Amino acid sequence: MPDRRRRDGVVTVLFLVAALLLLGIVVGSAAYLPWPVTVVLGAVIAAWLLVFTGRERRRRRSRAGRA
Repeated sequence: MPDRRRRDGVVTVLFLVAALLLLGIVVGSAAYLPWPVTVVLGAVIAAWLLVFTGRERRRRRSRAGRA
């Protein structure tokens, strides 16, 4: 089972890196994009991170119950 935990950890890190990379691109391009586009893209990324946080909390709680 340690192999599955390691793979889950790698997926988690890749997910966070992708979200932060997209956030950096949006922040960097904010000077060139109209502000409504920047706000919408920022909101989409924030929602993505909120969904991720909820999934991780639920997954960790279910693991804690099994241990």
